[in-house]
Amino acid sequence: MSRPLDILEASCAGLVRRMVRLPQTISRAVDQGLDLMRDVGGPRNHHQFPPPNVPVHNTFQPEWGFLASFEQQYGLVHPFFYACRFVEVLKMAQDEQKLVFLYLHSPNHPFTPPFCKNTLCSEVVVQFLDANFVSWGGAADRDEGLHMATMLRPASFPFCAVVVPHSGDSLAVVQQMEGPMTPEELLEILQTTLEEQGPSLGNKRAKEIEKRRTDIRLRQEQDAAYSTSLLADQEEESQLVRKKKHQDNANAKAQNAQILIRFPNGERMEKTFLERDKIGDIFKFVDSLGTSGVGSNYKLVSSFPRKVYGVDQMEMTLKDAGFYPKITLFIELE
Repeated sequence: MSRPLDILEASCAGLVRRMVRLPQTISRAVDQGLDLMRDVGGPRNHHQFPPPNVPVHNTFQPEWGFLASFEQQYGLVHPFFYACRFVEVLKMAQDEQKLVFLYLHSPNHPFTPPFCKNTLCSEVVVQFLDANFVSWGGAADRDEGLHMATMLRPASFPFCAVVVPHSGDSLAVVQQMEGPMTPEELLEILQTTLEEQGPSLGNKRAKEIEKRRTDIRLRQEQDAAYSTSLLADQEEESQLVRKKKHQDNANAKAQNAQILIRFPNGERMEKTFLERDKIGDIFKFVDSLGTSGVGSNYKLVSSFPRKVYGVDQMEMTLKDAGFYPKITLFIELE
């Protein structure tokens, strides 16, 4: 048996009758998923159960045991009880924005048979519950149904309640019904509860829909921004490729000029320049060598015919100077 359970009285504009805290044995199941339901191919599959004259074996899971026993006695026409853990029903109700109809079955209570046969299994009640609620049932004297009975403390049977999940491991009881009821009485209570709770459920669903729309819009804006940035990067890269290709083509078409430079000390240095290079580039090359005896005041001189190249000719291209395909230049110190 789990620890004593706290029952927290609460009020919310008269709609929430009380709050109860789920026991640890139930609340721990919230992370387990709907494994049992997937194993059998869905939340309810009537032909999976033995016929009424076959006894129920203890190999059934507790959730299926209640449903099988109930159908043996009252038939297959009943509310759509999900054969899974109660917390899983709360998760489904939260996802579908519906209330949970909870039924605690006391098979030995004298009011139970007429209530189940005439009220709970009546066609009008079944249709209303299936259309508007997520239903769960359990035996009040064993397994998870016993935990729920201990928590909800029914004063009499039959016992039904309308509940909604709350923060943490708490449960909001918005309506509870005890004792015998006709189908009309049960429907009236359920209809009133649905009308009272409907706006709050609708507001919550509207907020969730708006949040989903906002998330979708944000993702679309992010995707659009990413696409724009990607296109800009691709265009920039394409421009760089075109520029490099153009430069390579220009270099390929350019003619080379072989320049032989003779220094005053008798040294020689030969270098290949492009015909579009300038005479200033030859001066930069000579300066970079740092040859002894050559300072910053010098000129380049060609022979046959003799021409002198200095500061005034720095911007002249080698092609315009007639240095193609080759020429010998002397360094003349000033």
